[in-house]
Amino acid sequence: MLAIVSFLAFTLATAFAVYWFTRKDRMNSAEAYFLGGRSLTAWVIAGSLVLTNLSTEHLIGLNGDAFRHTMAVTAWETTSALAMILTALYFLPKYLHRGLSTIPQFLAERYDDTTRTIATGLFLFSYVVATLPVVLLFGATGIESLFDLSVKLGVSYRQSIYLLVWGVGLLGSLYAIIGGLKAVAISDTVNGIGFLAAGLLIPVLALMQIGDGNPWAGLAQVYSEEKPKFDVTGDEAGAFLPFSVLFTGMIVNQVFFWCVNQSIVQRAMAAKNLAEGQKGVLIAAAFKLLGPLIIVLPGVIAYHMFKGELAPEDYLLAYPSLVKAVLPPFLVGFFAAVMVGAVLSTFNSVLNSSATLFSEGIYRSLINPAATGRQLILSGRAASILLALAAMIAAPLIDTGGSLYNYLQKINATFFGPMLAVILIGFFTRRVPASAAQLGLIGGPALFFIVAFVFPDSVDQLAATLFGVSGEVHFLHLLALVFVLTAAMMLLMGRLRPREAPERAARAAPVDMTPWKHAGKTSLVIAAVTIGFYLLLAQ
Repeated sequence: MLAIVSFLAFTLATAFAVYWFTRKDRMNSAEAYFLGGRSLTAWVIAGSLVLTNLSTEHLIGLNGDAFRHTMAVTAWETTSALAMILTALYFLPKYLHRGLSTIPQFLAERYDDTTRTIATGLFLFSYVVATLPVVLLFGATGIESLFDLSVKLGVSYRQSIYLLVWGVGLLGSLYAIIGGLKAVAISDTVNGIGFLAAGLLIPVLALMQIGDGNPWAGLAQVYSEEKPKFDVTGDEAGAFLPFSVLFTGMIVNQVFFWCVNQSIVQRAMAAKNLAEGQKGVLIAAAFKLLGPLIIVLPGVIAYHMFKGELAPEDYLLAYPSLVKAVLPPFLVGFFAAVMVGAVLSTFNSVLNSSATLFSEGIYRSLINPAATGRQLILSGRAASILLALAAMIAAPLIDTGGSLYNYLQKINATFFGPMLAVILIGFFTRRVPASAAQLGLIGGPALFFIVAFVFPDSVDQLAATLFGVSGEVHFLHLLALVFVLTAAMMLLMGRLRPREAPERAARAAPVDMTPWKHAGKTSLVIAAVTIGFYLLLAQ
């Protein structure tokens, strides 16, 4: 009974916070609905950025990968802080200076409308195929494994997954469809507070249990007995995430995800001014440095506690088993609410960004150029409904064999490299024509799909022949290769057939562009801590 009360209390508190802070807002313009009226402050931006990214696929997936491999998987988290520095210092000022609401909008100004349409389609396709359904499935399987809902409800495991997918999907859709970006961002912030508190609580309780009430003694024992697990270089035999990828595809992945990915940068684009936007992004970067404590260290602790009970193939049970072993009964409901909130936050954030992309890049661009604000909002809500339904139908059909988190990253990598090349070339050159961008957006994903999914064995053999590399070529190396080839192709076309049409004039900045005075110093501290983490744990 106490668990139900605490679950409802946190869930209703989140809903009340959303109502209270949006009760005076009027969704009568596209900017109000899709960008929160450009009124978001630093802490709301930070909370929304963190929870848009973090969910149960991190808690269960990355902790499971740490259980099965080493702490090297923390690279997905720690290196993101460096990319967020780039967002704060370079990309965000450019976005706000141009008054952008979407990344494809920049591509329309730099290249042409066809390029914007292709990019919009790729963003939407990646969200529907990978992000939205995987978030729902991982959320459903995570909540089921943590709380055994199928047993409590008297239904089969599969029925429980369907109930959770549709329950969370419908609830998340309400935030995104009715409230717009501001409602999503506020719910993210409240859920983010709970997520960080609950996420830190689990390793602390586990270490206290191991160390007979002393968490530092527990950590010392785990480190002493499982020292190889703490190696962040990833150079174990058959490395799951080899250290070398940090200097190739991981850079491309992180720069794309944190600097130009619509579902992320839309939160910063909604800042009330540049200073608040930069502050929010850097606060979020600082929180990402806590990532190893929340989404990697528990996996290592679980290995220490359950290595005689759980086989490597049971890695997805590592975090749930740890939670069940250390969480006091009176916190079960709160923890469940936090997990549901984390899934909701990621799902409704991506759904809101999808609606923005559709309304601006498809509806206004191709269907109704003279659309009013009300019509844009209605088109966004209609797109959200269709995308949410598609995700809820697709989620239970995904194969859960292997690393589901790795699956998500591999699917996303199909689009990340080529799209980043097109966007960066657009920022740094004026000679490259729209035809080169369009070829990159179509040919780049096709090339990655061929080398990563169709002929991976042939790629491995070629790498062995040319470079003497044995084993499987990691998909992040292929991501970097496709990025470089796409950029090189575009630069070559720009040299042979340079663009002649002038770039469209950008709009005036809609907000105050005075930068945050501590942005540079804060960035240096974050970068130093990130590098220090690797120096400390490299073996």
